[in-house]
Amino acid sequence: MSTTISPAFATASLSSLQEAPMLSSAMIQSPRAWFGSFARNSILSFLHQAITTGHLIVEDSEGIFEFGTPQKTGNTTRIRVLHKSFWARIFSSGDLGFSEAYMMGEVEVDNLKAVMDLWLDNQSSMTGLSSFLSRLSSTVSGLSNAIFGQTKFQARLNAIASYDQSNELFKAFLSSEMMYSCALWSDEEGGVNGDLLSGPFQGDLEAAQKRKIRYVLDKARVKPGSRILEFGTGWGGLAIEAALNYGCEVDTLTLAAEQKALAEERIEAAGLKGRVRVHLMDYRDLPPEFEHAFDAFVSIEMLEHVGSQYYQTYFRLVDFALKKSNATAVVSASTFPESRYSGYQAEDFMRKYMWPNSCLPSSVALITAAHAASQGRFTLESVENHAAHYPRTLRTWGRRLESNLRQDVIAKEYPVLESAANYAAFKRKWEYLFAYAGAGFAKGYITCHMLTFVRENDAPAGLA
Repeated sequence: MSTTISPAFATASLSSLQEAPMLSSAMIQSPRAWFGSFARNSILSFLHQAITTGHLIVEDSEGIFEFGTPQKTGNTTRIRVLHKSFWARIFSSGDLGFSEAYMMGEVEVDNLKAVMDLWLDNQSSMTGLSSFLSRLSSTVSGLSNAIFGQTKFQARLNAIASYDQSNELFKAFLSSEMMYSCALWSDEEGGVNGDLLSGPFQGDLEAAQKRKIRYVLDKARVKPGSRILEFGTGWGGLAIEAALNYGCEVDTLTLAAEQKALAEERIEAAGLKGRVRVHLMDYRDLPPEFEHAFDAFVSIEMLEHVGSQYYQTYFRLVDFALKKSNATAVVSASTFPESRYSGYQAEDFMRKYMWPNSCLPSSVALITAAHAASQGRFTLESVENHAAHYPRTLRTWGRRLESNLRQDVIAKEYPVLESAANYAAFKRKWEYLFAYAGAGFAKGYITCHMLTFVRENDAPAGLA
């Protein structure tokens, strides 16, 4: 699961910066103070023309500033700048700077999701609003991510940063299956807006995640005796369901030692030892005995960590592992719409603090890679966009984290979080993630595709 959103007040154009008003006392200010004033004046100046939809109120120690037009329906978003370093941070680092300012408590917002929505609603008028420093930084980090981000060495480091963390952290907000991916909500839970219309109920997330797992396995056409290969174990939720209730045998790969340990503990508790095998292995290191050994392949939201230069390698290995006929592959990933997709994706909040060096694919990029890598031996059976289901999933995770995360528990593994300030910053990081990604999915800025491939001469699903 990975995305990119820039807050509306994150940047200002270079031409505007050159014309921005400066304080008459600038010559006697320290360089840091001068730059802070320059950044503040530049950003506030630009917001007057940038906010055309909605109403933004910015408050700091020097005044209150309004942008856009308030409406009776209530469209006001308010932020309070608590530390002067906020302005320089935003000017220099854009959306990454805003996320850092939020985590460090340099800015307060009434509604974090509303801030994200405000940016997306004004996206067209914000095109090109990057300072020279921000553009340069984005270009360099994008090239670095594309070239070095997904080597085997870096992939291991990325997995450690992304998932090889405290299992207690993830237990605090995930369902009992511990699926760290988009759930599928049905009318039984009130649909994708059920938590907003009738309120969340106990067990909603478990039901929606169980539905997602079974939906994937049904799409993969598995049956008793099927052998499944999975890239991205998570904590074993899908593998356990496939073995326990579908009668399958599963080989699943992960790079996170913490995940492997807990997955194997859960597998043994379910009485499935030997039927589900967890491998601490890079997907590029499949052993020779895996050649054409599997009836089905599944991978749920792992492709974000593959990198555009490795898409064909990925699907070539899927082709290598699947049987030559009557075999199915189901892959899902958070994706960019085609108009926004690029193989060069700059460092932002997600890529620095959540999923280092991740790269969101597009559905067409994946389909093209699958066709080329398999030399036409895959037929695309279906493409689905599950993005509508992600905002509720993220809202639910946010509520659960707030209710269940305990400082004393998490600090046992991370002593630095014994500090109240550090723990507050840690929690704000996760709050930011859920709002940041939720707004992106809700506004169509990012999508969530599931692709199903079958062998070239396999019968369509549903035929006897």
